[in-house]
Amino acid sequence: MSMRGVVKIQKAGLEDLHTLQNIGRNTFFETFAESNTDEDMQQYLAVNFSLNKLSAELAENDSHFYIAFDGDEAVGYLKVNAGQAQTELREDHSLEIERIYVLSTHHGKKVGQLLYEQSLDVAGELGKSSIWLGVWEKNLKAIRFYEKNGFVAFDTHIFKMGDDEQTDLMMRKELITI
Repeated sequence: MSMRGVVKIQKAGLEDLHTLQNIGRNTFFETFAESNTDEDMQQYLAVNFSLNKLSAELAENDSHFYIAFDGDEAVGYLKVNAGQAQTELREDHSLEIERIYVLSTHHGKKVGQLLYEQSLDVAGELGKSSIWLGVWEKNLKAIRFYEKNGFVAFDTHIFKMGDDEQTDLMMRKELITI
């Protein structure tokens, strides 16, 4: 029997490789295909969501993946990085949210918020005093989501999509540590 409407978050392992690949490719395409050439998009998806790359990411001790399930359907995932696994900064006191991906069918259903709250739990467990992330400057919906959750832009960096250089806002939230 499948339960609908109750979203649960589970830590992901190597057995979830194909699920992570499918969600990653679908959400990235849904979010960014309109703003990029088909060639750049296909190239990015092939490289960054390959089974080899995802399995290496899953094997990294300082990276943690969590999948959101609506009943038995995987509808999103979270990837956070600590230590040297962070894509930039690599501060001991910080946790990076590299990905919060939610399928468009589940936008507005608090799945992103639940995944974000999971990142807070991980930051707490690891004793981190801040969380940071990079978000495309034109992804206004995501920027509003992070601002609503207390993130503040502190810098920018360049994200390469094929030959196209795009600007990401880097945002940080200071955490209260006890």
